Amino acid sequence: MVSPNTPETPGGASSASGQSSVALAKVDVPRSIHDVVIRLAGNSQDGIQSIGGFLARLAGRSDQDIMTYMTIPSTISGGPSIFQVRMGTGEILSAGDRADMLVAFYQHSYDAHISSLRPGGVLVYDSDHVKPAEGDNRFTHVAVPITTGTVEAVGGTSKDKGKNIYVLGLIARVFDLDVAKLSALIKERFGGKDESIVRNSMLAFDAGYAWPQNNLRDLFYRFEAIDRATITSGRPQVTMDGNMAIAYGLLAGGVRHGAGYPITPWSSIMETLRVELPKYGGLFVQCEDEIAAISTAIGFSYTGHLAITGSAGPGLSLKMEALGWATMAEMPLIVVNVQRGGPSTGMPTNVEQSDLMQAIYGSHGDTPRVVLTPKNVEDCFYIAIEATRIAREYSTPVLILTDMALASRIEVFDEPDLPKLMVEPKADLSDRGTDYKPYPLDRITHHAPAGSKILSGKYPTVTGLEHDEMGHPTGSPKLHMQMTAKRREKIKALGASLPAPEHTGDTAGEVLLVTWGSNWGPGREAIGRIRAAGVKGGHLHIRHIHPLPSGLEEIFKRYHKIVVAELNDEGLYGFGQFAMMLRARYANPAIESVCKTDGLTFKVSELVAGVARHIESKELEATLGTARQSALAKA
Repeated sequence: MVSPNTPETPGGASSASGQSSVALAKVDVPRSIHDVVIRLAGNSQDGIQSIGGFLARLAGRSDQDIMTYMTIPSTISGGPSIFQVRMGTGEILSAGDRADMLVAFYQHSYDAHISSLRPGGVLVYDSDHVKPAEGDNRFTHVAVPITTGTVEAVGGTSKDKGKNIYVLGLIARVFDLDVAKLSALIKERFGGKDESIVRNSMLAFDAGYAWPQNNLRDLFYRFEAIDRATITSGRPQVTMDGNMAIAYGLLAGGVRHGAGYPITPWSSIMETLRVELPKYGGLFVQCEDEIAAISTAIGFSYTGHLAITGSAGPGLSLKMEALGWATMAEMPLIVVNVQRGGPSTGMPTNVEQSDLMQAIYGSHGDTPRVVLTPKNVEDCFYIAIEATRIAREYSTPVLILTDMALASRIEVFDEPDLPKLMVEPKADLSDRGTDYKPYPLDRITHHAPAGSKILSGKYPTVTGLEHDEMGHPTGSPKLHMQMTAKRREKIKALGASLPAPEHTGDTAGEVLLVTWGSNWGPGREAIGRIRAAGVKGGHLHIRHIHPLPSGLEEIFKRYHKIVVAELNDEGLYGFGQFAMMLRARYANPAIESVCKTDGLTFKVSELVAGVARHIESKELEATLGTARQSALAKA
């Protein structure tokens, strides 16, 4: 990125025509930044999510990396909403703690989000609706008549639907984004609608792009052209959110059947599968409730076709009895839980990671099952494929525990090598020999789908009752113990085969930051700041939550403190759900928690502060010293 010019401070007042000059406050503008964070604050009805979507998809066709974050109201009538975009030419691991530019559509947007703007940042506000606090010289204030400009461009009836595209044009000019590609994206987005919608959208975009803003442009750096081979594999890029990535990962993994019931934030996976599965000869059924959905999915799997169902936490609660049946019957099944704020209806459009214990232990009785958690949008795709492999190979239900942050986040990543990854599913209807047993005590169960010929003439029954090796119900205490052990041992065998988790930073030292799920990126970024402050630390990210991979105990021994970051409550005993599991498993008192339940993703600064609190212990006081504690606090 090239250095910006020092902006002048012109005078002038806004006019109805939008020919306003930029009122620049005297602030210290940073001379060097590696990326930019833009927060758009308005109402959900303004289409601000569309702006972020356009920017993210532009990054997929350009040289920028990108990550997004959004909040949306849970009410049908809509309400305050934000969309935050972080884009740059290097690796981006989080959506950013503080914004470099805040675009405020309304007074409530300004009041609620001005604190998110870093000192020296740029406040762009709709001068038709917003009056900033007088004398606030922390930021550069840019008054833009967004509503008036949109009305003049497309007419009064379209002002509320065109403001977002007007702002997109403004941003495109400020950051020298590729206008031709953005125009193509706008036409693609609205191409199936009435021609007037496309025309009005382009009028609004052109008006925002043409707004006089030369001084505003001087506040930011232009993204330099880069050698793409230095930051990517050279493969084409794809842009999507986590829910879409899971849906396409399931398709690549050979899932062709599924059933579900709508619930936020799972529904878009269901809608994608409903549209895509028939293209591959499959079927997705929208059922009347959650119980019917998982029962239908189990029915598909019973016929030899691995099936998918999913929900959020409240829906998973309703699926638990049938999920217990699938565990007892050793039925391969994929269950997706897109976690949201709880308990009960909770906060449907906010992020939380409080369904972990539910996913692992939710059913009655001993029901060992597999729980996987993706770390980012790209990993949503690959973990879905891995889930299908495990479900088939170990004949067991597999839960994919994602969350609202990943579901709605848009990222760019290398296009998967689909010819190598695609699984072509086919039910194995081959004859079974006279020695065939569906539930052998010495091997992993693999069912004979309905329609298979069993040469012994002894056909199994598949019920939720405890059974013998032929699948026939039994009340034998000995057999129940043997079958319980069989179901347990195959999950343990899976755990022993898992690869070591991702471990970065110092391999031994004062602190190990442990993350799971969508906390991966902020965790990686946080450990970089911690180490820069002079603290020896590592970052361990765990994708396989249950069973755990081998070797964690030896890793934990090499650190004074193990700090587990998760988006759930510290509970009655002061530990988050995963931290409590790890303490129980390894009996290691060095394991501590950093938890929060505000419905928002972790800021990097929150993780750094949480680690700092835990390593201020007496046993480390002499090692760290006052100077390094001070540096860590500033990080």
